[in-house]
This record gives sequence, structure tokens and C-alpha cells, in this order.
Amino acid sequence: MTATQSTKLWDKGYDLNPLIEVFEVGDDVAYDNRLVMPDVLGSIAHAAGLAKIGILDQASFEALHNGLVEIAGLYAQGQFNLEQGDEDVHTKIENWLTANVGDPGKEIHTGRSRNDQVLIDLRLYTREAILPVYQAILSACDALHSLAERHQGTPMPGYTHMQRAMLSTVGVWAGSYLEALLDDLKLLDAAVALSDQNPLGSAASYGVPLPLDRQYVSDVLGFAKVQNNVLYTQHARGKFEGAIVQALVQVMLDLSKLAQDIMLFTTSEYGFFKINDSLLTGSSIMPQKKNLGAVELLRARGQVMLAYQQQIIGLLTGLPSGYNMDSQDTKKPFMDAIDLAAQSAAVAALFVSQIEPDEAKMTEACSPELFATDIAYDLVRSGTPFRDAYREVAGMIADLPGQDPKEHLAHRTHQGTHNDLGLDIAAAEIARRSEAIAAREQELADITSGLLSGKRLEGTGNRE
Repeated sequence: MTATQSTKLWDKGYDLNPLIEVFEVGDDVAYDNRLVMPDVLGSIAHAAGLAKIGILDQASFEALHNGLVEIAGLYAQGQFNLEQGDEDVHTKIENWLTANVGDPGKEIHTGRSRNDQVLIDLRLYTREAILPVYQAILSACDALHSLAERHQGTPMPGYTHMQRAMLSTVGVWAGSYLEALLDDLKLLDAAVALSDQNPLGSAASYGVPLPLDRQYVSDVLGFAKVQNNVLYTQHARGKFEGAIVQALVQVMLDLSKLAQDIMLFTTSEYGFFKINDSLLTGSSIMPQKKNLGAVELLRARGQVMLAYQQQIIGLLTGLPSGYNMDSQDTKKPFMDAIDLAAQSAAVAALFVSQIEPDEAKMTEACSPELFATDIAYDLVRSGTPFRDAYREVAGMIADLPGQDPKEHLAHRTHQGTHNDLGLDIAAAEIARRSEAIAAREQELADITSGLLSGKRLEGTGNRE
């Protein structure tokens, strides 16, 4: 067999109907190209585990390790890519090893199934791919923090029911989204931590009759723990990915709401914010138009993320125990969801960094009725019971005189208002998280280099 020929791992000597092959594989091959490095790393650890328990001899292990390192090099150079007919990343790599390394290539699949193989690939993929999502969200947080800090006390009408309600500030508005995203990251942390479990050794749901050292494989791959029950491990296919996407839905919920506010407050009717022209697109028919097209799409893509979540959870609902091929269709929406979250947060960060509040316009919009509650509390401070003050001001709304917004803002001093937004706390959290992401990047890079060099496999067990 040459290195370009493809033999299916389940081949039993008969030809598969081409329509069935196309239907089962679909565009999965394109997404599997992202799993080449995860499959290489998982295969190195698996081979080391087989050598540790004496299933592979030292020569076979070294041949497989060298072959897998070569695949990693070819992939880095763009010379190892899946094409239609390769079936999946597992088939592609095993066929290459068999063609180029010989008999050891036929041994690499001992003790595992494509079921736990794709699980390990997705877990390894996730821990790398989620880092740009964190970075983009933190960039959006940083931009919101900067805006809130610069305009902490800049007057801005606050709205309820889409009507002017009470006096607020740009700092309160920006700070609200800042805190929302930082809370969303806590949800994402929990979902990502759930995924940090080694599934190898569960095989096709029921383990194998070999003394696999699952903890050893987990340790060399750098997982937090082994996912214990072999059947639950397979049930987690799509479930863990769905949990991550559910957390990303919360991120996109906030970004979509932020987008709607930006759209509203940049209209000529409001004119509260101005955006740099470099972020605006035009109309093919109306010469004057400058559109916030990207913000409109950001608003819409909250719904797209929600659809990804529904697709994943819907595919899994009601399935019987054990592996079912339905879960294959969770891969595409999961990968697309991660891409969408990273891109959307980056776009949000860019737009927030370019927002220029028009203080004069916002002050002008602080019409007398906006201060009704403030005037009622002026009466309260003078000794009038609140309900009496409420009724007194309600009877004079039409006659309220103009007010100085900054004079009234001076009375908002309690926690969470513009005078006490806790921006220093948020800044510390952004810095802490940024450092943690940088450390995690380095940790994963070290794991990868250690597996490829073999240094990570040294001194962890006797391979015979």
C-alpha cells in the first residue's frame, strides 16, 4: 500500500455504497483537518501506554513515535491534509503509519476504538481552541473597562421599557457589560474544567480486556483527571461540548445586547455615541449611508450560537446508552461555535474601543422628567415620606425645571453606582485571567513539545 491509498479501519473486504459513504462522512473531513495534531498527540500517549504494559516492544514504540512526529512536521508544513475518501483523521494517520512504518502501524489501534480516539482528539482540540475565546472576551472586557473608566461620570439617560427613566452614566453602562462578561467567564471555566478529563481507555463504551494504565496516559497528556466510568465517557460525547457552547450562549447573549445598544445609541435620533468610519460599511444606492453592519451581525449571531446549542443538545436528547453515530454531528456546530465566539468577542472589543460618547448630546437628552425620582429623593432628604414625595412630584411632571445632571450624580455614592463601580476589582480580575491564559498557553506548548521530543515520556514507567 502506498502512503496515499486509503483503507478504512473497519474494512472487512466489501465495497461500501458511495452514497452511504458520502452521507456518513459529509463535510466531516474538513473539520477533521483541525484534529490532526490532537490525534498525533493522543496517539503518542496511547502508544507509550501500550509500551508501558508490554503490548508494544521498544522498537515498535520508537518507530510509531518517530512516524507520528514526522506526521506532525508534515502537517505544520501543510503537507498532511485530509481529502475526500480519507474517511476521518484516525484512518488517515493509521494508514500513513502502516504504509511508512510497517507492522507497528497495525498495532497503534490496539486497546482503543475510534470512539475514544475522537473523544481524546476533541478534548485536546478544545483546550487549545478555547484559549483564543478567552483572550477575545478579555479584550472586550479591557475595552469596556477603559470606556467605563474614561467616562465614569459622563451623564447618560437610563432607560426602562425603552423610555427615558433615570439619570445614569456611560461608566455604569459600560461597566454593566464588563461585569456580565466576567461572570460569563466563570460559567465557561466550569464547562472547560468538565472537559479536562482523559477518555482514552473507554474504547467503544465498555473498555478492553487489557491492563491499560489510564492514569499514566492521562498524566503524560496533562489532563486534570481520568474520566472514570467507560460508559459515561462515551455518553459525554457532545455533552461536554454542549456545556461549553451553553456557556458561550451566555457570552453571546451579552454581546448581542451590547450590539443592540450600540446600534440604538449611534442612530441620528439618539446620537449618544460616534464610531470611527473605518468600522462602517456603505449602501449600494444611498450615498449618505454609513452602516454598522458588523454590529448588526454581532446582534444576529447571538441567535446563531443559540442554534448551535440547540443542535448539539437536540442531537443527544433521548439517545440510548452506548455510542451512537448521531453524536458525530455535534462536532461541526461545536467547532463553529468556538470560532464564532472568538470572532464575535474580538469584533465587540474593536467597536467598544472606538466608541466616542457625545457628552453634549447626552446631557441635552437629560430632559426634566428624567430627574423626577431624584427630585422626589431631594424631598425625602428634607424629611418628606417617600410615598408623599412620589405623589407630589408626579403631580408636577409637566412643570419640572431643567436640571444639572452632574449635581444629581453627586448623590449617587453607594456601591455599584458611577462613584463606586469597582473598576479596580474588574481590572485585577482581567489581569489575573490574562496571566492565567498566558501560563496555560505555555503549559500546553510544553506538553506538546514534550510529547513530540519524547521527554515527557521518560521516567514514567518501564517499557519492555
